[in-house]
Order: sequence, then C-alpha cells, then structure tokens
Amino acid sequence: MEGSSSILVIIVYVVIIGAAMYFILIRPQRKKQKAEAKMRDNVQVGDEILTIGGIYGKIIAMKEESFIIESGPDRAKIRVAKWALQQNFTVHEDIQEDKPVKRFGWKKKKEEEPVEK
Repeated sequence: MEGSSSILVIIVYVVIIGAAMYFILIRPQRKKQKAEAKMRDNVQVGDEILTIGGIYGKIIAMKEESFIIESGPDRAKIRVAKWALQQNFTVHEDIQEDKPVKRFGWKKKKEEEPVEK
C-alpha cells in the first residue's frame, strides 16, 4: 500500500511542475509570438521600423514575405524579410486596441457630480 501512495505523490509532483513550467515559460512565449506576428501583419508603407540587425529605415514598398526599406541619409534601399522586423515606431489609430487598465483589485471611485440647487 505504501508503494502505490508514493507513486501517486510523484505523479502529483510531476503534474504540478509541468503546470508551473507551462504558466512560467510556454504561455508567455506564445503571447509574445502572437503580438509580434500581429505587429508584422499590420506594418504599412511609410512606417518607420527597426530590423533585428539594428537597421533603422522607412518602408517604401511591400511584398508578401518581404519589404524594401530606405535607410540613412544617402537613402540606401535594402530588401528585408518580414520576420526580421523587430519594432515598428509608427502608431496607427485604427489598429490600436483599448485595453482595460489593471487596478490591483480595487475599483476607481466615480467622481461625484455637483448637485445643482
């Protein structure tokens, strides 16, 4: 009887460690990859960007899996793969989402309106 209970305890520990690994490592990585994919899909001609190679530029043309950027004062044109996009500095009004602000469990009090007499 003692052997089966120790096996059960080991199985419970393995499940707890697996769940912890999922919530600490795998889930945040997937969330980050999803955000990066969304950023890459929403890039447009005219956006100011930074590539993973450290090149700053402005997108002047786009293809399905790549785009052409104009970089530097001499206006050099470079073809870059979409996966090499690290950051987009241009903010588009139609793409932004209103995210709720985290309040640490308490609600912000509504301001009382003055009562007219």
